Amino acid sequence: MPNALELSLILMLVAVLAVSLFKHWKLPAMLGYLFAGTLIGPFSLGFVPDVPETRHLAEFGVVFLMFSIGLEFSLPKLHAMRRVVFGLGLAQVSLTILGVMALGWLLNWIFNVSMATAFVLAGAAAMSSTAIVSKLLAERLELDSAHGRQIMGILLFQDLAVVPLLIIIPALAEDASHLPQTLSLAMVKAALVLGLMLVFGQRMMNWWMTFVARSKSQELFVLNVLLITLGLAWLTELAELSLALGAFVAGILIAETQYKHQVEEDIKPFRDVLLGLFFVTTGMLLNPAVVVTNWYWVILLSVVPVIAKLVLIAALAKIFGANTGTAMRTGIYLAQAGEFGFVLLSNAGSTGFGLVPDPWLQTITASMVLSMLAAPFMIQHADRIVLRFSSQEWLQRSLELHQIAQKSLSTSKHVLVCGFGRSGQHLARLLDREDLSYVALDLDPDRIREATAAGDSVVFGDAAKRETLVAAGLLRASCVVVTFAETKTAEKVLMAVRQLAPAVPVIVRTTDESDLERLTAAGATEVVPEILEGSLMLGSQALMLLGVPVSRVVKQIRNIRESRYQMFRGVFRGVDDESDTPENQWVRLHSVIIEPGATGVGRSLAELGLMDLGVEVNAIRRRGIRGGDPSPDTRLESGDILVLKGQPDALSLAESKILGRKPGRQDA
Repeated sequence: MPNALELSLILMLVAVLAVSLFKHWKLPAMLGYLFAGTLIGPFSLGFVPDVPETRHLAEFGVVFLMFSIGLEFSLPKLHAMRRVVFGLGLAQVSLTILGVMALGWLLNWIFNVSMATAFVLAGAAAMSSTAIVSKLLAERLELDSAHGRQIMGILLFQDLAVVPLLIIIPALAEDASHLPQTLSLAMVKAALVLGLMLVFGQRMMNWWMTFVARSKSQELFVLNVLLITLGLAWLTELAELSLALGAFVAGILIAETQYKHQVEEDIKPFRDVLLGLFFVTTGMLLNPAVVVTNWYWVILLSVVPVIAKLVLIAALAKIFGANTGTAMRTGIYLAQAGEFGFVLLSNAGSTGFGLVPDPWLQTITASMVLSMLAAPFMIQHADRIVLRFSSQEWLQRSLELHQIAQKSLSTSKHVLVCGFGRSGQHLARLLDREDLSYVALDLDPDRIREATAAGDSVVFGDAAKRETLVAAGLLRASCVVVTFAETKTAEKVLMAVRQLAPAVPVIVRTTDESDLERLTAAGATEVVPEILEGSLMLGSQALMLLGVPVSRVVKQIRNIRESRYQMFRGVFRGVDDESDTPENQWVRLHSVIIEPGATGVGRSLAELGLMDLGVEVNAIRRRGIRGGDPSPDTRLESGDILVLKGQPDALSLAESKILGRKPGRQDA
C-alpha cells in the first residue's frame, strides 16, 4: 500500500492527465475525474486501495460543494423564482421519486428491491448536473432565455432537495420497524439544529466576519471561512446528521453578509480540488469487469431513465405554461444524471449505510457517467431535436423571423445592434438623438417586452444565427454593433456577417485588450476594449482639468484610437493582477536595469535583435531622463533602464539576452 505522499502523487498525476485529456475533447472535468478514479482504483490498475482515509478526505469535497450551494441560497432570489422553484422544481423531484419508487415496488418480486433502496435510487434519479448544465447555458448565452430560467429554477430546487435526502438516508439504514420514529427524530434534530444556527448564528456571523476582515489579512480571512465551514459541519455530525448539512447552513449564514462574493472566490480552489477528489474516489468504486459483464443493464439504465426524465420534465414544463419548444429544451437539458446523485449513492453504498448492493452501485454509477457524457452532445443538438419533433417550434421560429423582418422591413442603412443590455441601450439612445434608425436583437423576453412598450426597436432573436441576421436586414444595414462582451459568441456573429455581407462594418465590444487581435482577425472592423476606453476617458478628463487645451486632448484621443490603443498596450503587472493562464498571456511592460558587465552594454538596440523575439523597446531612462521610442542605433550604457513591451516568455528571453544570463519565467 502506498504511503500518504505516494498516494497523493498518484491521485494528482492521473487526475491532471485525465482532466487535461477530457478538456481537450471539450468534455466536463468531472468525467475526467471519474475516469481517473476508475483507472487507478482497486478493480483496475490497483494503484490506490479503497481505504477509509481516502473516502474521509473525499467527503470534504461534498462539504464545500454544499457550502457553495448555501452561498447561492437567497430568500429574495427564491421569492422571485418561487413559481419555477417550488412549482416546477418540486413537481419534477417529487414525481421522479414517486415514479422510481413505484417501479421499485413492482420489481420487488423479481429483484427483491427494498423500499429504502428504491428511495435512494429515486433520489439519485431526480438529480441533474448543475455543473454541466449551468456551464453550457452560460457558454450558449441562454441563462436569460425562457428555457434557461426554467432550467435554473429546477436545478436550484434539486440542490435544496439534497439536504432532506441526506437526512433521510441514515434513517433508512435503521431497523425498518423503528423507521417512523427514527425518521421523525432525525427531522426534529435537523429542525432544532437548523433553527438554532439560523436564529443565533445570523446575529453573530456578520459581526464575526467584520471582526476578522478588519485584520486586512487575506490568509486569516480564508482560514476563518474554512473554520466556519468545517466547524458547523462538525456540529451537525455531532447531532448525528450529515457533514454536508452543516456546510450548507454555513453558506446560508455567510450569504446574508457583505462578504459573500469575496468568500465565493476564496473558497473556489478548495471546493474544486476536493470535489475533484470526491469524483476520483467515486470512480474507484467502479469495477469495469462487472460493467462489461452487465453491459446490457448499463446501456438500458443509461437510455431509459434519460428518455423518461426528458418526457416527464417536458410534460411538466408544458403544464406550467411553457410552449412546446421551451418545454422540450428544458427536458433535454435536464435529462442526464447529476453530481448529487453520486453523493447520495456514495452515502448509501457499501462504504456508507449499505442500502445499495455493490454490483448495483457499479452498474448504476456506470450508467450515470454515460448519461453525463451524452449531455453536452444532446444540449448541442437541442435545437435540431426540437425542430424535428415539434411542428409548433417551426411555426414559432417562423413567427419570430417574421416579427424581426417586419420590424426591419421599413428600414435601410440602419444599425443592427446585437444585444440590448446596458451597452446596447446606451447606444440606442445616442442613435435616437441623431435620428439614426436601428434594429436590436436580444434573447431576454422581459427586457424586450418592457423596451418595446417604451418604443425601442428591439425584437427577440439570436444574433449568432444567419437566418436571424438576414431577417433583421443585415444586407441593408450600414453597420453592425456587437454589444455583449462574450468573445465566442461575438466570433460566431462575425463569421455569419462576413459570409453574408462582407462589406458591412462590424464594431465589437470586449472587456480588455486580451481578445483585441483575436476579434480583429475574425473580421471586426473596430474593437472597443472597455478597460482601455475607460482609461482613455479618465485621462482626457484629467488632462482638461490640468489646463491642456481641448483640441490637443481630442487629438491625443484620436491618435490613440487610430493606433489601436498601442500606447495603452502593455502594463506593469502586480501581485493583485490576474494570474497568467495560456488564455491570458497579455502584452505587458517590464523594466530591465543594465548592470555593469551586462552583455548589452555598448551594443545598439538593432544589434541585440529584440524585435526578432517579439519584444519592443518602449522607452530608455538614462541618468533620470526618460526617452520614448528610442532609435535602433541607440547604444546601451551601464545604468540604463530599458522599458520592454511583449509577451511574458519573450520578455524573459530578451532580458537574458541583454544581461547575458540564463532565461527564466518572466512574471513581472
